[in-house]
Amino acid sequence: MASTHAHQNLRPIAASGLTSHQLSTTRPVRLYFPPRSFKSRSIAVKTNQNLKWAVRLSLVDQSSPPQSTVDVEWLVGFLYDDLPHLFDDQGIDRTAYDEQVKFRDPITKHDTISGYLFNISMLKMVFRPAFQLHWVKQTGPYEITTRWTMVMKFMPLPWKPELVFTGTSVMGINPETGKFCSHLLRIYKTPDLETPKYQILKRTANYEVRRYSPFIVVETNGDKLSGSTGFNDVAGYIFGKNSKTEKIPMTTPVFTQAYDNELKKVSIQIVLPQDKDMSSLPDPNQETLDLRKVEGGIAAVLKFSGKPTEDIVHEKEKELHTSLIRDGLRPKIGCLLARYNDPGQTWSFIMV
Repeated sequence: MASTHAHQNLRPIAASGLTSHQLSTTRPVRLYFPPRSFKSRSIAVKTNQNLKWAVRLSLVDQSSPPQSTVDVEWLVGFLYDDLPHLFDDQGIDRTAYDEQVKFRDPITKHDTISGYLFNISMLKMVFRPAFQLHWVKQTGPYEITTRWTMVMKFMPLPWKPELVFTGTSVMGINPETGKFCSHLLRIYKTPDLETPKYQILKRTANYEVRRYSPFIVVETNGDKLSGSTGFNDVAGYIFGKNSKTEKIPMTTPVFTQAYDNELKKVSIQIVLPQDKDMSSLPDPNQETLDLRKVEGGIAAVLKFSGKPTEDIVHEKEKELHTSLIRDGLRPKIGCLLARYNDPGQTWSFIMV
């Protein structure tokens, strides 16, 4: 997974009859949960400050003439229908954009609709993006902001590393034509997505001890703690590949969990929203997926940043284990790496 990651290593702690679990937080994190026999079965915003930020980002003068008859509410509905086709065969409706539309993101710049569509085509060819639109809102007289998540796979590399990131797009509207004349894309360093709830019980110089509330995951077999094998399957479940073709909101982080001391028996997991329960979730379409409720408990968490290679992840796991033993705690078998994406730092194609 790519991004500016905060990684955390967690180890289960035996204490006062509490089950200790290890979860990750705002960046890739390692957590330890109680071991279980792993089976492979199928399952699978704004504050005023935000609004001011959106207006400042706009490339369009928000004090345009009052005589304009642009129906911004209609355009909001249009984007809800049109943007999900950004990377599919249908594509977006180019007639909704001015010929001289300005497009800006952290690394590219285009000033025509042709350049804008070329950029979409390149992303489609190189990354095969899976695009999920979260919401569309009017944030100015002639401005609409959208919130989205993309899962991208870098196809040219044999192992096809995957990137998951989230961001906003500020769409400026030409008050004379009623068409979009600018698109300013912003990627979040820390995803503003739902994450498992926890309470910090103790903070040391090297790690935190937390109590986690129960949550549900969709999981499948993985290959290694730092790997992404199986991610497409669990991501597919929340993107609608389930018995109800229901799209489930994206959460964070993505977990990879080891259930043995050698850290070789691994699963990859996506956390499901807190308002879901086992009875309301659709069945997975794949027998390689599993829905499981994590009961919560106590976890020791070590945060770290950078690309979580296997060597680094193992090094951090040992560091956390040593700290816990030194402090008189008894970690349980296994650990968990939690990865959060910071798309502002994910343009290196080998980030995983």
